[in-house]
Amino acid sequence: MTDAQPDLSTALKDSDMLIINGLHAFDFTFDQHLQIESMDGRELKRWTFSPDQLNAATFDDSLQSWLLSNDDGEHRLVCLSAVKGDNNNDEDEADDA
Repeated sequence: MTDAQPDLSTALKDSDMLIINGLHAFDFTFDQHLQIESMDGRELKRWTFSPDQLNAATFDDSLQSWLLSNDDGEHRLVCLSAVKGDNNNDEDEADDA
């Protein structure tokens, strides 16, 4: 997460995983609405946020998270990006040549 987050929508576009209210959420969709699903033990939890709710979200710089609200109340959201690597070993390919 960078120090200057322009808005939550931009952060969501670059995210591979979210943490909402302390729960890891790999299963989320973001087009205009944000829909999140996460398991809390045996309970499936779901959250939905409208574009207006996403636009109203505020970034808490001290906690590096977003505070947003929906009909269920306030929620804390952390956007995470995965480290990605490739399976391309150039050195191994050069040895085979």
